[in-house]
Amino acid sequence: MTFLVQKILRALAREDVSECALVTGRFPAARAPDGWNALSDDALGGDEVLAILVAFGGDRHVDRLGEAPIQWQFRSRGLGVVVASVTRRGDDVRARFTVRERESAPAQPRKEPAPKEGHGNQQVLRDAHHHAAHAAQVAPVAPVVHVKEAHDDGAREAARKPTVRLKKAEEPAKPRRSIAPGRSVAPAKRKTIAPGDGVRSPEAAPQHARRERRVPAALADLVVSARGRGASDLHVVADRPASIRLAGQLVPAGQPISARLAEELLLPIIPERLLEALEAHGSCDFALSDPKAGRARVNVTRQRTGYKGCFRLIPAEVPTLAGLELPEEIAKATRHHQGLIVVTGPTGHGKTTTLAAIVDHINATTTHHIVTVEDPVEYVHPRRRAMMSQREVGTHTRSFQRALKGSLREDPDVIVVGELRDLETVAMAVAASETGHLVLGTMNTPSAAKTIDRLIDLFPPGDQAQVRRTLAGGLKLVIGQRLVASVDRKRVHVAVELLTGTVALWNLIREEKTYQIPSLQQRGKSLGIVRLDDSLAALVRAGKVDESEAAAFAESPETFATAVRGQGAAAADPAAPRAGLLGGMFARKGG
Repeated sequence: MTFLVQKILRALAREDVSECALVTGRFPAARAPDGWNALSDDALGGDEVLAILVAFGGDRHVDRLGEAPIQWQFRSRGLGVVVASVTRRGDDVRARFTVRERESAPAQPRKEPAPKEGHGNQQVLRDAHHHAAHAAQVAPVAPVVHVKEAHDDGAREAARKPTVRLKKAEEPAKPRRSIAPGRSVAPAKRKTIAPGDGVRSPEAAPQHARRERRVPAALADLVVSARGRGASDLHVVADRPASIRLAGQLVPAGQPISARLAEELLLPIIPERLLEALEAHGSCDFALSDPKAGRARVNVTRQRTGYKGCFRLIPAEVPTLAGLELPEEIAKATRHHQGLIVVTGPTGHGKTTTLAAIVDHINATTTHHIVTVEDPVEYVHPRRRAMMSQREVGTHTRSFQRALKGSLREDPDVIVVGELRDLETVAMAVAASETGHLVLGTMNTPSAAKTIDRLIDLFPPGDQAQVRRTLAGGLKLVIGQRLVASVDRKRVHVAVELLTGTVALWNLIREEKTYQIPSLQQRGKSLGIVRLDDSLAALVRAGKVDESEAAAFAESPETFATAVRGQGAAAADPAAPRAGLLGGMFARKGG
């Protein structure tokens, strides 16, 4: 902790740093002209933030922290008077430190670019180290307590007026940078982080929270209307009518939205930390939570006519395996104390919904510690029997790889990876599944058999033999699925493909004979294996979907047609009557 106190004082001693910020669950960071820079690789707990506040003379104030900001001042020898501004909401503590009055120092020639951390006025750094070693001896200066909270960016800027930046006042004001074609965003609303830094700035966190609560009323009405009609997605596009996705089909919903209105609807909901990404890359992804509109996964992009927003609507209730009418073999697979379970299928076919239902089952039936890593967090799991730790990439961690590596030190029983998308993530997940953890994840692959090939092919040829040996014994279940529109086209049903981990499957993986997996699926019904064509045929026979609609998803049209007519191996399958239940209605089109 002393080391972090020293880092904060060193950062404040730099003339290019305007402030430092601490937020529970975030990385401590310093704000420089190029954005927010993390001062540590570890997120802070609430007790750690309070300990730093005490070290900075706040021992008299921590017991009365609340939503209204409290300020006090302390003097650091060689640095000057530092102002601490702190708020607290439950366990969430947010603190900001700015230098109000710097101690005079001999003039030094200015260097460009600005000096990096650890350089500059050596006396200031020595005094900063002295202060860190004797933090309890910080001298408070005329504590100032404010009970009125700033509710907008203008008030926040006014509260920051006393901050002094030496040698900065004479510089000409920088022109505003445009974020949209022909439009500009005021600097007060452009608190961003350095390009390439995937960590949410501590100052952006409270801004982001307020932005989410202030969803434009017109946008909230569109989302509520889409939910009321049972839509899975809502699209807001400049110069086009809003569209909703019903049973897989896009349907217009309303009048055309002008480019200006689209901008007014979408820009206010974007987190501060992602404005730079939107400007630089033309796209950003985040989760939206609002009391009226509910929760959604959002993608905002720039395109030819202006801004476009895609909202994946997330139900308020976490789905269950029983509610989705998924096979019992999925619940049985969660009883393993270690191994790998993969949910696969094309984008938009319910993988996230199924994964959430599996996590909910573990949460309800075990006392495990479940760690999830998602981008972004979609379903928020309530506290039940298990202990849940949900982490969001870009908010709580820099990357999937860093989060997975850190999770191994958190005593987890179950690790959930939102998407197995690259070599580093897959390597960490496979390694974790081999060391006493049950790992769940999703992949965008067309079938269960090709999922195994994809897992192996991601690795260099020299490592593939070892990966095969790991999967041969560690792979517990592959779940493939498709969402098929119902006969009345008002909902969708799920067709499931199950490939259970058995000795026969493991031998094929170990011996590089994965091309024989389809044959194993034909004769492995007694092992709990379910073919996608059989599941689709069961939906047709139950009258839930049209045969022509289901045939579009079949892997083998001939096998599917035979199964629909109840002939051949499909007719003798004792699981066929139960397979009709596999088409449970999904509350949303997941993935």
